[in-house]
Amino acid sequence: MEPPDTRLRIILTAMQLFWEKGYGSTSVADILKAAGVNSGSLYHYFDGKQALLLAVLETYHAGIGPMLLEPAWAGVDDPVERIFSLLARYRKSIVDTDCTYGCPIGSLALEIHEPDPPVRQKLIDNFSAWTAAIERCLAEAGTRLPAELDRGDLARFVLSTMEGGVMQARTYRDVGAFDACVRQLRQYFDGLLARPQVPAAH
Repeated sequence: MEPPDTRLRIILTAMQLFWEKGYGSTSVADILKAAGVNSGSLYHYFDGKQALLLAVLETYHAGIGPMLLEPAWAGVDDPVERIFSLLARYRKSIVDTDCTYGCPIGSLALEIHEPDPPVRQKLIDNFSAWTAAIERCLAEAGTRLPAELDRGDLARFVLSTMEGGVMQARTYRDVGAFDACVRQLRQYFDGLLARPQVPAAH
């Protein structure tokens, strides 16, 4: 009988290999060897490699709060600063990996050009959860930000800044590329926060 953690071990192994090598370059044999399981164990839990990819994406989605947001936001009360604290966490990953870090969801989205609908939906779910968290921060900023500001659009802009900054830092092997993107985003936020707020008409 398989130990209860076998399924999770397979998922975590696949997560690591998909991140390191890419989805297309990772074979089922690679996953079996790294996880220390046989093919029967893998196919007991998953129909194939795509089913495993869906489980990986579900695991990332479930971990956005406990593994990403909560550690980044610990001790940070200001909702706007929480956004930049999250970006700082990505910066640390870039530095810790000598600028080889790539956002796993962004990397998969770029690699899998025409994903099947279930895979594409899981990618959407991950991006949507990320931007929803940023949008909540923007909502909590309340009247500090202009009332007419589309907070959903700005959340997507923050995501684009992160993904683009990570991609450029990895390409140039220079965290300064990420810093430049975040610096411009900070200036944009400073401009929004500095705008005088017009009282609502009665």
